[in-house]
Amino acid sequence: MVGVTVVSLFLLLITTAANSAVVSFRDGILPNGDFELGPKPSDIKGTEVLNKMAIPNWEVTGFVEYISSGHKQGDMLLVVPAGKFAVRLGNEASIKQRLKVVKGMYYSLTFSAARTCAQDERLNISVAPDSGVIPVQTVYSSSGWDLYAWAFQAESEVAEVVIHNPGQEEDPACGPLIDGVAMRSLYPPRPTNKNILKNGGFEEGPLVLPGATTGVLIPPFIEDDHSPLPGWMVESLKAVKYVDTEHFSIPQGRRAIELVAGKESAIAQVARTVIGKTYVLSFAVGDANNACKGSMVVEAFAGRDTLKVPYESRGTGGFKRASIRFVAVSTRTRVMFYSTFYAMRSDDFSSLCGPVIDDVKLLSVRKP
Repeated sequence: MVGVTVVSLFLLLITTAANSAVVSFRDGILPNGDFELGPKPSDIKGTEVLNKMAIPNWEVTGFVEYISSGHKQGDMLLVVPAGKFAVRLGNEASIKQRLKVVKGMYYSLTFSAARTCAQDERLNISVAPDSGVIPVQTVYSSSGWDLYAWAFQAESEVAEVVIHNPGQEEDPACGPLIDGVAMRSLYPPRPTNKNILKNGGFEEGPLVLPGATTGVLIPPFIEDDHSPLPGWMVESLKAVKYVDTEHFSIPQGRRAIELVAGKESAIAQVARTVIGKTYVLSFAVGDANNACKGSMVVEAFAGRDTLKVPYESRGTGGFKRASIRFVAVSTRTRVMFYSTFYAMRSDDFSSLCGPVIDDVKLLSVRKP
């Protein structure tokens, strides 16, 4: 019996060490970030995870559930966006993983989240000392699942990624579902002699999960100290959507921004300018080929100057170009874009959509 006990203890220590180990980071899905590797039968009761090290590569705290696709909670059917399994975070529950990163480097975290039965669901995302609160009560797609991005700067060589539900529901099994946790390194671009703005083509941004067809939501600036869209701030109440050419129609390059929540969905950047000098702000406005039909208007701002750009969308892709000429009245000029109207997909009245912005350039010009 003593030998069996020693062997069991040894195996337990190996399992614990493996789960709590620091894993070298590579762009893509985190180790078991899709939660397809689950707890042993002895570490789960119904859906509740009993051991904090039960889910391989993750440490769980509080009331965490391991959910299989098609699981029913009363009349509600829980759907998993990819694969067969996801986790649900109950009141004050969290999941965390430790990764080896490069100190001083910027990283963007991408994950899928879906609300269930709570009224005011939100998530605290943190990699010390950075943290942010992402509300998930607004559902942007009819599937109920949305992809979110959040960014941080590594303060040490080990990043402890924590996703926490601060909720206080009467039913602890009413928290948000989490799946598809991934990460990528960010390389903040600089202004060039061809564009005073940084990342004007939106090519640098969060990881878009393979097979994801919804785009990635980038939360408002007030919820993110470091933008997962380098160079840009989301200065609005709602998120903007990062879309890719693999799943959407893009005016230029491989990435663009979709303004999915009317005037509540805005992006902005502050550029260095010379007082009295003339500048031209040019950009492309289009649709993402996602059945977002109808009359759209993008409002562009460059300091004190504004321009409204109408775009009649057939929802099948396409774009037009526009520009605004202005004279700088400050050494720092704010450039901002938002959509005048809300829009819904014509084939899915539960999914928010809007005009696409891309290829944004700011250059100084000689006076005519």
